[in-house]
Amino acid sequence: MEKSFQNQLQKSQKTFSEWKKIPFEERQKYFLKLSKILLDRKEEFGKIITLEMNKPISQSISEIEKCAGMCDYYAEAENILKIEKVKTEHQIAEIHHEPLGVILGIMPWNFPFWQALRFAVPAILAGNVIVLKHASICEKSGKTMQQIFEEAGFPKDVFTFMKISHDEVEEMIANPIIKAVSLTGSEEAGRKIAETAGKNLKKCVLELGGSDAFIVLEDADLQKAAKDAALARLQNCGQTCVAGKRFIIHQKIYKEFLENFVAEYQKYQPANPVDKETTLGLMAREDLATDLEKQYKKALKNGAKIILPLESVGNIAFEPGLIEMNVGNPVLQEELFGPLGMVFKTKNDEEALKIANDTMFGLANAVYTKNKEKAMFFAENLESGSVAINQIFRSDWRMPFGGRKNSGYGVELSLYALHEFTVRKSVIGEV
Repeated sequence: MEKSFQNQLQKSQKTFSEWKKIPFEERQKYFLKLSKILLDRKEEFGKIITLEMNKPISQSISEIEKCAGMCDYYAEAENILKIEKVKTEHQIAEIHHEPLGVILGIMPWNFPFWQALRFAVPAILAGNVIVLKHASICEKSGKTMQQIFEEAGFPKDVFTFMKISHDEVEEMIANPIIKAVSLTGSEEAGRKIAETAGKNLKKCVLELGGSDAFIVLEDADLQKAAKDAALARLQNCGQTCVAGKRFIIHQKIYKEFLENFVAEYQKYQPANPVDKETTLGLMAREDLATDLEKQYKKALKNGAKIILPLESVGNIAFEPGLIEMNVGNPVLQEELFGPLGMVFKTKNDEEALKIANDTMFGLANAVYTKNKEKAMFFAENLESGSVAINQIFRSDWRMPFGGRKNSGYGVELSLYALHEFTVRKSVIGEV
């Protein structure tokens, strides 16, 4: 393994030495071809996702469509990496943006194509090359992405999937060829990667999940909020970093909202994920289902009350649950990755904000209100990387995406992502 490990990194480094020389606008053309392949074969690639991690096939196909849209965006993006001229007393004063080199991506199973490509596409467009370590249950996704990069005409080894163990990740990060690492995963994994990267003086970007608040104020459109709330919690069987997990409801509309919410929530019933009518699939692995049940029992033991029970209907399937939470419950400092939502009753906007921010996470919150002033109060004061107003949060390739606090650091998506794996070189002097 060590020999092939080294050999592949050397191949990637050699490819980087040529890829970085290709003009930005020429590199963009490859992404149009990649987008076309994704769209033309979206059913095929969607099925791979569903068979690997049990996502409803309709959601898997949507994931592929989103990847294609992102590729189109970067194919037409402004070149913000061109040389910048700075006015000084010197004849030459320029800022050059240069790619770092070979970047390691460590990606999760819940969005097997999207998570990997949202990291890889801007990094490659900036002139870097990628080595991907994917989740163990998503090896076919990893291999397929490498194949379609090559089919799109990218030079071999611009995007490389490698089957490596967790133990080998540390060795790879330490290798001098690897210049930086990007991880999407758990907080625990993020700490380990950050520690290893730090020891080796390597940059890292971390997206570590969250416990996002879904705030419903007294003047909200309750039917829309309830419908959105169910989708926010239960898309991808609740296995989404930016899913609404903590539903914070104003006491004046609590009863009415909860009735609507429960009615919408119960429309999601576990079914065969390969059926296009299925809206709630299965958990990705049995151990994840076991962990969720333990968190559910822990929450109840510490004062939470059942609104809808979380009921197992097989090793990896659940009737989705809702619990009314109490402030101080230890489960609030954990991420619930599955079809279990937490509900709070709040007295006023200030208390809603306090509850929303009372978490170690800070990824993507949502607030529902018809009052723009109130909406902006929350937008400005919620401690998260993103805030959605009167809609569930969905990452948008035109907007920067990243977390705060224990949800990680660094930027993915938007033009800002093009800077993440580049170095700004100052060139100054006389000729």
